[in-house]
Amino acid sequence: MKLVIISNRLPLTVVKEKDEYKTIPSSGGLSTGLNSLETHIEKHWVGWPGMYLDETDEKEKIDKQLTELNYHSVFLTPEQIENYYEGYSNSVIWPLFHYFFSNVRYRNRYWDAYKQVNALFCEKALEVIDSDDIVWVQDYHLMLLPQMIREKRPDINIGFFLHIPFPSYELFRCLPEREEILNGLLGSDLVAFHTHSYMRHFISAVYRILKLDCYLNEINLYDRVVDTDAFPMGINYEMYHKALLNKDIKEKATRFRENFGSSKLILSVDRLDYSKGILIRLKSFENFLINNPRYYGKVSLIMIVAPSRDNVDIYAKLKESIDRKTGEINGKYSTTSWRPIEYFYKSFRFEELAALYHISDICLVNPFRDGMNLVAKEYVATKRNKKGVLILSEMAGSSIELSEALIINPTDMKEIGNAILQALTMPEDAQKRTLTNMQKIISTQHVGQWAKDFIDELAIIKNKNRNLQKKILRESNFKKIKQAYDRAEKRLIILDYDGTLVKFHSDPQKAYPTPEIIKLLEKLCNDSQNRVIISSGRDKQTLENWLGHLPIGLAAEHGIFYKEHGKWHSKVRKTKWNSDITDIMKHTVKRTPNSKLEIKETALVFHYREVDIWLAELRVSQLINALVNLCSRQNLQILKGNKIVEVKSGEFNKGSEALRLMNQNNYDFVMAVGDDTTDEEMFIALPDDAITIKIGKASNVAQYNIPKQSQTIEFLNNLSN
Repeated sequence: MKLVIISNRLPLTVVKEKDEYKTIPSSGGLSTGLNSLETHIEKHWVGWPGMYLDETDEKEKIDKQLTELNYHSVFLTPEQIENYYEGYSNSVIWPLFHYFFSNVRYRNRYWDAYKQVNALFCEKALEVIDSDDIVWVQDYHLMLLPQMIREKRPDINIGFFLHIPFPSYELFRCLPEREEILNGLLGSDLVAFHTHSYMRHFISAVYRILKLDCYLNEINLYDRVVDTDAFPMGINYEMYHKALLNKDIKEKATRFRENFGSSKLILSVDRLDYSKGILIRLKSFENFLINNPRYYGKVSLIMIVAPSRDNVDIYAKLKESIDRKTGEINGKYSTTSWRPIEYFYKSFRFEELAALYHISDICLVNPFRDGMNLVAKEYVATKRNKKGVLILSEMAGSSIELSEALIINPTDMKEIGNAILQALTMPEDAQKRTLTNMQKIISTQHVGQWAKDFIDELAIIKNKNRNLQKKILRESNFKKIKQAYDRAEKRLIILDYDGTLVKFHSDPQKAYPTPEIIKLLEKLCNDSQNRVIISSGRDKQTLENWLGHLPIGLAAEHGIFYKEHGKWHSKVRKTKWNSDITDIMKHTVKRTPNSKLEIKETALVFHYREVDIWLAELRVSQLINALVNLCSRQNLQILKGNKIVEVKSGEFNKGSEALRLMNQNNYDFVMAVGDDTTDEEMFIALPDDAITIKIGKASNVAQYNIPKQSQTIEFLNNLSN
């Protein structure tokens, strides 16, 4: 077994020195986390090596060198890098997912390149992947890849982690390729995010765009489930916490402190990006100085901006604005001994950053949107002396764990200024207390734990899907059922109607039986050894109109009515509905577009199949809460079924009807097929040797599963041949 990690970039840089290629390992959070993963599993990495090579011989030379280190290269052309990486990934997905819709630059060629490069990654990954391997796909560059791999290798355990925010449905729906992206991600067994809010947005998009059923954090596909969850990424806590024990880093900190004078220091560390809130930070700091003149000469902002994509127009303009604003502030407020902003447009090494974290009194992290933001965690971890204040944007994923920081709205300059003042005046004991509490959190939820938690969860889901797969009716277990059917002399076959024999319809009255279904039922009935029953939640008149001409048994309204020997029987009298109950249900329908109320003789049914999923969940909860006391007083049952809420007698259900049928004869073959929670009452009531089959989502109480309703007719035809 191997762990195959697939990311846009390999965790290294390839450099050419003379005629030799050398690799320099990356110190990024992802590579650190996966390298610290305590596992016996061999790790392999698939990705772009970060360079373009035209010569085939050179590619083969590097490929061979990297393969020996378990790195597997995907070589990209300049055109692919421009359209897939700079184009679709960073000019469409990045701004959209960070809520900067106006910055989206869409071109058809970007999407074509994105598909093409994801296919290249798939091709390379398939060269590496063996049975029982674990595949972990990383980030927004490769959102089509899980499904591509799944189509070629359906047996593989695949996880996906998104390192940036997942936007709200209202924003995500603007993406022309929204369905393709979601289907690509659902090739995974586990789709994971930094926070539960991103996870919630993803599930909402799946509900609304793909119309798939979700239960809690599970998305139900036809033959498996996809789990979603949140795993907040951590840092290498020990590396940062022990940094100041290093003599060289301690000396750097001393030199930095001397260079910056005696001013209080506010530190910010970002790469150049419009999502980081750099300009509003500068304006907020200027307003702070204007409103608090006593801090002139006493506080400085050390602003580190790592170069990123500054050859792209929008980033080049952003850098110009940052340079200009920094110059304005320094030109206006600087003195011979003090400069308000120390601005560095360069990347700093770990040793330099650790030293700056140590000497800074405040760390200001104010992105408009950020998947996690590890700078905040690095600052907290480095503070061995337990003095310092973290000001953190509520839009950063890390704000959920670091809730004892000074949390600010990154668009509110006044609030940012007030937070700076609060941080400067915070007593030392309060600083130490909050830092200690935050260190307890990030020291346990470190990057190694993050990777371990993800891999452990992926293994659990693999076992869950393996168990679900065992229930799916395939040739092997079909043969067992067929043999039992052929041997039997007295058979009882109970079939649900909606969702089992026919697919669901937006208008329930249009879900009438097709000629194919009538032919199947006639075929089953023509065998004198069969007794066929349609057990449905529908009213008796509809069943009579559609199926009454057939020599089969009918059970309506979950068995309250049943037809035998051509005559209908009732187990209860017609219900006289309490006006309070009907008023509540009518009011709910009135307030819920596309819903319907069905009034049967002994049941009231609220249908919400065509209702927006969020509104449906809200109305169902409200309806059940409003009805529960009224129904309990009248011995009525509230049944939540497949896109319905039904109020009915609590005495009878499909299970009690199945038992009534069983007691009428000594059957040597009993089979029940259904798709709903109401059918599970039937599965439970039947004896252990009965054959129970759930259509759609697998059930713990059914022996077998047929994933798609469309497969039911084929199964019954094959069984009766």
